[in-house]
Amino acid sequence: MKKKIGRALLYTAGAAFLVWLDQWTKALTLALRKGQPQFELIRGVLHLTYVENRGAIFGIGQNSTTFFAVLTPVCLAFVIYLYIKTPDERKFWWFRALCMLIAAGAVGNLTDRLSLGFVVDMIYFVPIDFPVFNVADCYVTVGTFGLAALLLFWKELGDKMFPETEKKDKNHG
Repeated sequence: MKKKIGRALLYTAGAAFLVWLDQWTKALTLALRKGQPQFELIRGVLHLTYVENRGAIFGIGQNSTTFFAVLTPVCLAFVIYLYIKTPDERKFWWFRALCMLIAAGAVGNLTDRLSLGFVVDMIYFVPIDFPVFNVADCYVTVGTFGLAALLLFWKELGDKMFPETEKKDKNHG
């Protein structure tokens, strides 16, 4: 039990650091980029800019700040549930780390929504005219795709997290 609590504290500290990093980049953006033209970090590839995003990740659902402020804690609770369901074996650290990424991204953007009424976005990927995004969006995207891949393709993980599903399948098949 002590090991599990220690691990949870470690991942919580990791998430807190990631939230701090996200908030730091947003504070820098507010201080240095607001009202300024785009800055070419890598010519023709990556620009730094300032955008007030009143929607979700990558600008989806504009003017829905309240909706996403309410939805975020629900999603965060689901990620925490997945973290808790993760088998207590060392080999599943990837899954826990991906849960931590999603949680940190959710908290980072929720912090903006509650304190500013919008999310600060600043990273613009030029070659594909991708919507402007932020560090927290990167956390959520990487974490979500990673979790989906692990749940879809790592049978041992699914069997250990949801053993009752395996039993139902055997009884019905």
